[in-house]
Amino acid sequence: MEYRIRTCEERDLPVLIDLCAKHAAYENADYDAHDKEMLLNEALFGNYPLLHCLVVEVDEKVVGYASYTFDYSTWSGASFLNLDCLYLDECYRGCGIGETMIMRIKEIAKVKGCCNIQWQTPVFNERAIKFYKRIGGQSRDKVRFTMTV
Repeated sequence: MEYRIRTCEERDLPVLIDLCAKHAAYENADYDAHDKEMLLNEALFGNYPLLHCLVVEVDEKVVGYASYTFDYSTWSGASFLNLDCLYLDECYRGCGIGETMIMRIKEIAKVKGCCNIQWQTPVFNERAIKFYKRIGGQSRDKVRFTMTV
């Protein structure tokens, strides 16, 4: 299968929002698309981008994305890349695209001088856990909390 991984562009925002909704549904999470195009546009393409995103195209159709941010680790005393989301439409999983995306993210982290890449996945996502372990990811048990402000 031929595919292309490229940087997300403003024209991709509607499909990115759709993929985010599918990703949230896959993870049994709530998702509200209200104002997302405006918010993501500012986060990705504003004067001070906070978010970065790669998309995957198959036959000129965006079928997946990986979004990430850069953060700082007090314990490491260095920056790290936080892989916020990695999602592919179901029919494109198992084709090597996810691993290629992770390798692209790894190269970006190296260029930016990051000490590591960090990400999370729900404990019930056994397929993703198996994939991440196969490509060299190491899990650390923690409990994730959120607090609405």
